[in-house]
Amino acid sequence: MSLDAIRAAQAYAQAARAAASGGADAASEIAKPDFGNLVKSAIADTASSLKAGETAAAQVASGEANLVDVVTAISAAEASLETALAVRNRVIEAYQEIMRMPI
Repeated sequence: MSLDAIRAAQAYAQAARAAASGGADAASEIAKPDFGNLVKSAIADTASSLKAGETAAAQVASGEANLVDVVTAISAAEASLETALAVRNRVIEAYQEIMRMPI
């Protein structure tokens, strides 16, 4: 999957622990992930998943791969692409909502 759900859950848990502990060093305890790097990583993961699906499809066309492996790779690529599109749509909706706010 393009977005690593385990890393997201860990970051959420770490932020919740930091918020619960309060104190001045709560902000320094959070790992401060870079949004740009997160997006780049998600795009790279999606692209690699799509390439793996294409490679598997080419291998089955040449008779070198098992059909089950190809279906699995293509399903993973499809899920990854759908996730990326859903995130993109939500970002666009958020941007449009911000633009509608009165100044």
